[in-house]
Amino acid sequence: MAKGTRNLLLCIGLLFHVTYLWSIFDIYFTSPLVHGMTPHKVDLPPPARRLVLFVGDGLRADKLYQLYQKENNSGLFTRAPFLRDIVLNHGTWGISHTRVPTESRPGHVAIIAGFYEDVSAVTKGWKMNPVEFDSVFNQSGHTWSFGSPDILPMFAEGASDSERVDTFMYGHESENFAEDATELDTWTFNKFAQLLSNSSSDPKLYQQLHDDKIIVFLHLLGLDTNGHAYGPHSKEYLNNIKVVDDGIYKTIQLLDEFYGNDRRTAYIFTSDHGMSNRGNHGDGHPDNTRTPIIAWGAGINKPNKENPSGHDEFSMDWQLNSVQRNDILQADIAPLMASLIGINYPVNSVGELPLKYLNNTPLFKAQSIFVNAKEILEQYKVKYESQKRTKLMFKPYTPLNNSTHLPDVFIKDIQRLIDTENYVEAENLCRILIDLCLEGLRYFQTYDWFMLRSIVTAGYVGWIIYSLKFTLQEYAFNDDAQFIVEGDDPYELIINIISIISLTLLTCVLYVQESPITYYTYVVFPVYFWRDVIKERNVILDFCRSALGNQSIFTLIIYIIGYIIALEILVYSYFERSTLSICFLLAALWPWLTSSKLRSENTILFVGWTISCLFTSIFTLLPVEKGEDIPLVIFGGLLIVITGCITLWKSSKFTIKAHTNVKSMIGFQVGLVVLSMIVVYDTDNKLKDKTGLPLLNQITAWIILGLISSYKKQTRKLEIGDSRIALAFLFFIKVAFFGTGNIASLSSFSLQSLFIGDVIVDFNKTAEEADEKKVK
Repeated sequence: MAKGTRNLLLCIGLLFHVTYLWSIFDIYFTSPLVHGMTPHKVDLPPPARRLVLFVGDGLRADKLYQLYQKENNSGLFTRAPFLRDIVLNHGTWGISHTRVPTESRPGHVAIIAGFYEDVSAVTKGWKMNPVEFDSVFNQSGHTWSFGSPDILPMFAEGASDSERVDTFMYGHESENFAEDATELDTWTFNKFAQLLSNSSSDPKLYQQLHDDKIIVFLHLLGLDTNGHAYGPHSKEYLNNIKVVDDGIYKTIQLLDEFYGNDRRTAYIFTSDHGMSNRGNHGDGHPDNTRTPIIAWGAGINKPNKENPSGHDEFSMDWQLNSVQRNDILQADIAPLMASLIGINYPVNSVGELPLKYLNNTPLFKAQSIFVNAKEILEQYKVKYESQKRTKLMFKPYTPLNNSTHLPDVFIKDIQRLIDTENYVEAENLCRILIDLCLEGLRYFQTYDWFMLRSIVTAGYVGWIIYSLKFTLQEYAFNDDAQFIVEGDDPYELIINIISIISLTLLTCVLYVQESPITYYTYVVFPVYFWRDVIKERNVILDFCRSALGNQSIFTLIIYIIGYIIALEILVYSYFERSTLSICFLLAALWPWLTSSKLRSENTILFVGWTISCLFTSIFTLLPVEKGEDIPLVIFGGLLIVITGCITLWKSSKFTIKAHTNVKSMIGFQVGLVVLSMIVVYDTDNKLKDKTGLPLLNQITAWIILGLISSYKKQTRKLEIGDSRIALAFLFFIKVAFFGTGNIASLSSFSLQSLFIGDVIVDFNKTAEEADEKKVK
């Protein structure tokens, strides 16, 4: 086959994969947000005039709540005595359960806006939302926020009134992994104290601070920065908890003095996400999804000591069993804040008001969760109308589309229960309506999934067979092999007509449904691939006949089924990493299933293979949070060197058709391994000494990579047995990338080797350098 044809295949493959890569965003990363809803609020006097929100970025729940052993083993102590006193005597507490991705921006959106991350923001790097959304800051009378430039601007810029949210931020250069990150939190507390002090000489500011429905937001980034740099078990991270606790205590003293201890301030302390033992976050590990939530002040319940329920193994050693633990979902915090200060619930919120946190009348609680239900129902109605307008053969969400479960019926029934003072029943019915609306929103969010997944699957399967056909034509047959060419197939016209009709129908459906332009590109590829595959079907059929030889078709089918099962096992290892250990055990047995002659000639080689497989199987059972082990890496390099030397010594015995330069090649490769070991060892020492990554080591590493990757072209015709080599390649490349890491997430990647050596020390080097910004 001509070289131009191979290049055409590469171009088609590149275009196909780039196009279908975007299908991931169209299926899983479309924005859940809708607009045009009517805002709702509780028409009763709120318990608080103002609210203060503290967010300890990157704080794990257990690290805040647990007790620590004193250095002299004389007893236990807490890193946060003030917050612990709140939990035991003054407020309501629990665990706030987050969702993935457990990153700073999604966590703050859930807390302040009440919805789980608009996943389309992944295209923006979680920095700025691609669509506008509502938040409690936007609905407040006025908000002052202090802290990181990575979080604060998105709530200020999204406010409907540009002067409603004042933002005070330190510069990006302050977020330095090589410096004491507690200074970030100290700056935040001091800046707020300075604001209160400045109000004495600023009548307008003084009046704003004494208005109703105001919010103060203190974003405390030090914990996250220290967690990344040193880990959540480090003294830096634990000391930062004490700094945060002291700062909150002093801030409350200032506020009590400023407002004359009027008891009209509500406080909430929480975190956006947790922190893994390796100092990372992002995935769904419980260390990352369990964050603290503590609320106290105006409108908040006191600790429930009469029924101290809600505890499990996770909280048993915290010695907080005397008070009730009240877990919530992270998005539930937004409606809680709105209820406390009497503002509109954020129109995009999907959180459910946690009534156990409220200390108010039964009427107020029932009205609050009723407003919560109406706000979520508004989103459902907008989504319903949008889907109904554009979808062919529209199928509504059945649980909210029958005579007994119509939304208007729910609203009338709940209002009737409240009017007749059946508040508990009204609350229960509100929860049912909220759950149904959330399920309905999910139903409409995934409405197109079946169609898109079917098209994408057809495209990928078509590409696999299309490229397989090319590979067989190019490498599996002799040059004089004859295949059906265009014009020889009597069914060619029918195939072309069916292809044109299919593409036209799919295009019309997409046009009527007002689908994005990318949907049109998705349907082109499967039609093109399958048209070509069906037209040249004899290529695959002829290969199957030649591969069979004297064997039966049943043997070929068994072979194909076995190959598919092996691939499925590799796929399953994404969910159960221990599956890779089982694969290694099977690989260890494989040589002993060969012929007795081959076993007797290569006994030492087979024993070495078995031992290496058995030892390697151990690593895929170890915890993914294990850090790098340089001595183990050097030991592995020594094993490779020893194996290479043995190979050189034994090459004349088991290398039957070796080229004359085989020994030189093996010796050269052994030399590269030795050089790689030296580079790794020296680089690790330089990083530990914090002298940075040497340029010579970088250049040497890239040269080694280039030399190892180069090879001479050696080709032959494919055989059915080559599929075993391809399968082994897939297995080993899978183990190399994911065998000792967290397959479910890239968050197991460690940043410490980068920033500890001054490769990356600033959070954002390209940011505008400024000590402070104020954005209105």
